Amino acid sequence: MKSYIEFKQERSFENILSDTFGFVRNEFKSFFKTIFQVAGPYIILFIISMVFYTYYTGQTLNFDLTSNDFGSDFIDPFLLLISAGAYLISALLAYVFAISTTLHYIKSYITNNGNADFNEIKQNVYKRFWGFLGLGVLKWITLIVAIFLCVLPVFYFMVPMAIIFSIYIFENQDASSAYGSSFSLIKSEFWVTLATIIVLGIIVTIASYVFALPTTIYTLLKTGIFSGEIDPENFTNLVDPISIILNVLGTLFQLSLNLIFTIGTALIYFNLNEKKNFSGTLDRIESIGNIGE
Repeated sequence: MKSYIEFKQERSFENILSDTFGFVRNEFKSFFKTIFQVAGPYIILFIISMVFYTYYTGQTLNFDLTSNDFGSDFIDPFLLLISAGAYLISALLAYVFAISTTLHYIKSYITNNGNADFNEIKQNVYKRFWGFLGLGVLKWITLIVAIFLCVLPVFYFMVPMAIIFSIYIFENQDASSAYGSSFSLIKSEFWVTLATIIVLGIIVTIASYVFALPTTIYTLLKTGIFSGEIDPENFTNLVDPISIILNVLGTLFQLSLNLIFTIGTALIYFNLNEKKNFSGTLDRIESIGNIGE
């Protein structure tokens, strides 16, 4: 029997990291099955759009100067715009549905004492789609502005933006209220929270780089860089079925890592909320009282 992970409690730095991966391990089959059933169509749409965009740009950006056809079938601006637009929109939809499904899965897991309800999750994901999308746009605008300002503002805004979706889902707030609440919640625990986010991010990034190694090695081998026999002709067709498959697998793995990171930020939220509002403690006291009655 799988163990139940209590989200509504205070956690140390180490426990947040261990329980993040512990939850994935315990709920692996049920969790990813739910992700596939709810967000799967949008993820598939994203993969198809990405493959088409990658193949199209790879075939049209032909740098073979010796060919008589060089530039004859260069990029069609209209088709490029359509493919790029489909790629970006499908990526946004895949991101929103995958992250929202993850957080609603956790919410259902908590509500039903470890037994996530699929119908409940699906209904809530679609019900709160537009608010989630708007909050996501607001989040990325904030981070982009912070990046343009300097390095320090990025670190400051990175912490509240990491928990903003959790506040929106678990507290049933609207987008603007969740945005404001994210800053007040992290005030007294800023540095510890920042350190936790950075460490979790480093772990996810390293895992991502490790999985990307096959693609990098294949590209280097194909261009002859490893052997030292660089043939300019090899640079004219870098996009082939193998590289596309490796790219697709890498993208799916990166998405999975983002979902794990989201689970970690949910644990960070509950840790902060418990320290400030004692919501988990109050819920447990109330449940004990109900049992006594």
